[in-house]
Amino acid sequence: MAKPEQNLNASLGDLQKQVDAALAELNLQHIVPRLWAHDHTVWKQDATEIGNRLGWLHSPEVMPGAIPEITAFADEVRNAGFTHALLLGMGGSSLAPEVFRFTFGIKQGYLDLAVLDSTDPAAVLAYERRLDISKTLFIVSTKSGGTVETFSFFRYFYNRTQEKVGRGKAGSHFVAITDPGSGLEITAQECHFRKTFRNDPNIGGRYSALSYFGLVPAALIGMDLGKLLGRAGNIAKTCLATGAENSGAALGAIMGECAVAGRDKVTLVTSPAIAHLGTWVEQLVAESTGKEGTGILPVDGEELGTPAVYANDRLFVHLVVDGDSTHDQKMELLRKAGHPVVRLHLHDTYDLGGEFFRWQIATVIAGWRLKINPFDQPNVESAKVLARHMVSAYHKEGRLPEVKSTFEANGIAVFTNLSGKDLQTAIQQFLAQGSIGRSYVSVQAYVPPTSQSDSLLNSMRLRIRDSSKLATTVGYGPRFLHSTGQLHKGDAGHGLFIQFTSDAVEDVAIPDQAGEPASAITFGVLKLAQALGDRQALLDAGRKVIRFHFEKEVASGLQQILQALR
Repeated sequence: MAKPEQNLNASLGDLQKQVDAALAELNLQHIVPRLWAHDHTVWKQDATEIGNRLGWLHSPEVMPGAIPEITAFADEVRNAGFTHALLLGMGGSSLAPEVFRFTFGIKQGYLDLAVLDSTDPAAVLAYERRLDISKTLFIVSTKSGGTVETFSFFRYFYNRTQEKVGRGKAGSHFVAITDPGSGLEITAQECHFRKTFRNDPNIGGRYSALSYFGLVPAALIGMDLGKLLGRAGNIAKTCLATGAENSGAALGAIMGECAVAGRDKVTLVTSPAIAHLGTWVEQLVAESTGKEGTGILPVDGEELGTPAVYANDRLFVHLVVDGDSTHDQKMELLRKAGHPVVRLHLHDTYDLGGEFFRWQIATVIAGWRLKINPFDQPNVESAKVLARHMVSAYHKEGRLPEVKSTFEANGIAVFTNLSGKDLQTAIQQFLAQGSIGRSYVSVQAYVPPTSQSDSLLNSMRLRIRDSSKLATTVGYGPRFLHSTGQLHKGDAGHGLFIQFTSDAVEDVAIPDQAGEPASAITFGVLKLAQALGDRQALLDAGRKVIRFHFEKEVASGLQQILQALR
C-alpha cells in the first residue's frame, strides 16, 4: 500500500532563494485556497476558458462514483466477445490511455488496447490489417466532439466494421467519450453506438486523465480504478495544503521560477516502468504554458548525456519508482555540475494516479507565476485554419497548394530560405541560427510512425544536442499539433523547426459520411495538408523552419539527413 504522500526533493542551487520567494508570494496571495475555490482571478480577470475548466480538481473524489458503471461496461464488452480495442483520438483524449496501456499492459481476459492518433495512411492500414474487426471495440474519444482526425478515423472504421458485421450491428462495436451535447454524442445516437460516456464539460482535454477519458480505457485493460483514483486522492489532499507538503505547488513554483531565470527546458527523466508518462506531461506543460510570448518546453525521451552536452537552460525532473536506480549516477553528475534537479518518488506504477494530479497542480501554479492562462490554447487554431484552406484548395483544384522547393538532392526536396544547396550545408546553416542557452530544436515527422523511424529520429536528436547543446524534441505529425503545437507558435519564438514530410506509399480514402462509400479526400492528403498548414503557421509567427520532403523512401531519406549532421 502506498503511503499518503509522495516525496519531492530538490537541489536548486542559487535558484532556491527565488523559489522560496515565489512560495512565500503564493501563500501571501492565498493562491492555493483560491485555486480550490475556482477563483479565475488567480490567472486572469476575464473568466473565459478558466471558470469552466477547473472540474479536474474534483475528479479523485467524484469519479469513484462512476466506477460501477465503467466496470460494468468493461465486463459487458468482454462477455460480448470483444478481444481488442482501438481508441480513436488525439491529444488529451489519447495520451493518458496510451500511458496506461504501455505501463500496465493487458490483464488476462481483458481487451488488448491500442491507440490510433496518426492520419498517416500506413498507420491506419496497419491497425486495420492487424485487428480482427469483428472482435474489436472502437473508442471514439473527443471532448469537442468535432476533431477532424478523430471523425476521419471513425468514419473509416465504421465503414470497415459495417462490411464485416453488417449495417445493423456496426454501431455495437463503437463507444463514445465526449462532452454532453457534442457533435459526437449526436453521431453516437444516429449510428446506435453501444454506449456514450458523457464527461464533465468543465474539464479540459489535457486535464482529463482521471475522468472518463482515461478511466474507461483503463478499465478495458483490467486496471484497478479504485486504486488509481485512491492514489490521486492522496496527492489531492496534500495539494490542499499551503505549506511545503504541497508538492504540486512546490513543483509549479520551481518550474515557474526556473523558466523566468532562463531554465525553461524541463527535461523529464523517468524510471523505465513509467517511461511513457513523459508524453502526457509533455502535452500538459507545453500546451498550458506556451503562450503570450513565454513558455516551458518539456523535453521528453531525450537520452541523458554528460553535463558537457547541456547549456544553462535546463531543469531536470527525475521521476523514480521504488527500487530503480537506472539514472541515479547520471543525475548526480548533473546535480554536481550545478543543474537544478527535482526528484519525485513513486512507490509503484499505480502512483501514476497521483502524478497526473500533482503535475496538473504544478502546471497551473507555473501558469500563475508566468501570468498566463493555463487552460486556453490561442495559437492552436492557426494551423487548423490553414490546413482547412489547403483542403479547400484540394477540393477545388484537385491538388494541394505547394511552393517550389529550394533544391533537390538524392530524391529529397528541400524547402528553406537559406543559401545552402546540398543537404549538409542546408542543415548546418539552419542549426547555426540557434542560440545556446535559449534555442531548441523541434523535429516534426509527418512520416509513418515506425520503429525504424523512431530509431533514426532519436539518433538525429542526440547528434544535434551533443554537437550544439540545444534541447531537442521529436514529434510525429499531426499528433504533436495536439500536444506541443501551441507552444511552438505561442512561446518566445526561439524554436528551430525541422519538418519531414513524405508521399504515401499506399493511400486510404476517408468516407465523407459514416456508412457511405463516397470520399472526397484521403488520409495522405489530409496529413500533408496538416503539415503544410502547420509550416505556414510557424512561418507566419516568425519561426525558423526547414522542410525535407521524401517521395516514398522515408528511412533512406532520414538516414541521409542523419549523415548530413556529422
